[in-house]
Amino acid sequence: MPRMPTVAILGASPKPDRISHQAVQRYRAAGWTVIPINPAGEAVDGLPALRTLDEVTTPVDIVCLYVNPSIGLPLVNVIAARKPRLVWLNPGTESPELIAALQAKGLKTIEACTLVVLAQGDPLRLA
Repeated sequence: MPRMPTVAILGASPKPDRISHQAVQRYRAAGWTVIPINPAGEAVDGLPALRTLDEVTTPVDIVCLYVNPSIGLPLVNVIAARKPRLVWLNPGTESPELIAALQAKGLKTIEACTLVVLAQGDPLRLA
């Protein structure tokens, strides 16, 4: 049986009105394995959350950001160590510096709203 695609969502929120919470729900509904990450370690949509991306020990297809670029930039090496097929930068998470740093590590970046792309199908088709 093939492994289900996996997404790590940085900045996943336990608050249902937040877009990052809705992304957790939509990825799950699409059959993905979802790893929510938030510094408080609060469960998101019933899933236990990790506090940092460093704690992820399984292969990750997408690292999806819902954090300010000033938070994302110091995480470039940690993101690169996960070897994702894509780094997803949702609106407000991108900056020229962050994109350049990720691409310098050989990572493919996508700047788009996760929810819009999930509504259209598989985000990995952009890989």
